Amino acid sequence: PGRGAAPAKRSMKQFPPLDWKSVRTSPLAQRPNKVDAGAFGKPLNAGAPFAEFLQSLPDVLAARDLREIAAAIADRHRAGKTIALGMGAHPIKVGLSPLIVDLLERGIVNAIAMNGAAIIHDFEIAFQGGTSEDVSSRLRDGTFGMAREPADFLNSAIAEAARDGLGLGAGVGRALLRARFPFGHWSILARAYALGIPATVHVAIGTDILHMHPSADGAAIGQTSLQDFRTLAAVVAQMDGGVFVNLGSAVVIPETFLKALALARNLGSKVEELVTVDMDFLRHYRPEVNVVQRPTSGSGKGYRLTGHHEILFPLLHAAVVERVSR
Repeated sequence: PGRGAAPAKRSMKQFPPLDWKSVRTSPLAQRPNKVDAGAFGKPLNAGAPFAEFLQSLPDVLAARDLREIAAAIADRHRAGKTIALGMGAHPIKVGLSPLIVDLLERGIVNAIAMNGAAIIHDFEIAFQGGTSEDVSSRLRDGTFGMAREPADFLNSAIAEAARDGLGLGAGVGRALLRARFPFGHWSILARAYALGIPATVHVAIGTDILHMHPSADGAAIGQTSLQDFRTLAAVVAQMDGGVFVNLGSAVVIPETFLKALALARNLGSKVEELVTVDMDFLRHYRPEVNVVQRPTSGSGKGYRLTGHHEILFPLLHAAVVERVSR
């Protein structure tokens, strides 16, 4: 203690040892278990069909969820319910466009919602069969985001969409379909437009390389993206008993989906018993609350499948196609 301070009092609280001989035990057979041998995974023989592989997975945690989600999508599709896919740009960058296009062509996915970055990768795949700029190496000298063709094409398509009263997704999809690019068959937006499937794009100004170019028209971007929000709300209004999958969007799509759901319910639509799924390689706050939890509060069920898109989504695609074909 410092000079003049009163001496510290010794604690009088006592902590007597426990009586270890009095510990209570019970037979293991009386304890409920979360996992039993019947849920174990099963080894596969070489050349086994996918259906057998799916059944060989352990009946626990994410493997069980994968089967439940696939069953929900397939069964609700057969029942005529709306299945919508929300997505960021990363699924396109890791090669999932052919699988998403396939779900559109099969009529399993009835609507697409994407962020602004996704249209850039969708264009680049259609235009040249490649995408994903190396940001680090090009940021230093100011060349990042300055490729001419994506900005010229997409900003022009958006401006034309605004003049014609189209949403952003439909306008870009129309332009991509007309352009007949060498790899246009892998364009999600072009296929959606050709099939008459709503494809909406939800833009945050300043987040996409298109906005770095003088051809960007803020009024056109805002007009067409707002129209797409209203289109998404109309889709969500028809999602009673449907499924919404958020594939790799951490902020924009979860926020947009929640507002679309709120608007649909505000206008009197019954949207209950939803199945919602967040699929990403990291777990983020907004998808958890705005996709998995809040929309299913009181009815429905939300899931999280966490892992690499390039592995998980092909598994889900194959599981859904397998179940639909039964």
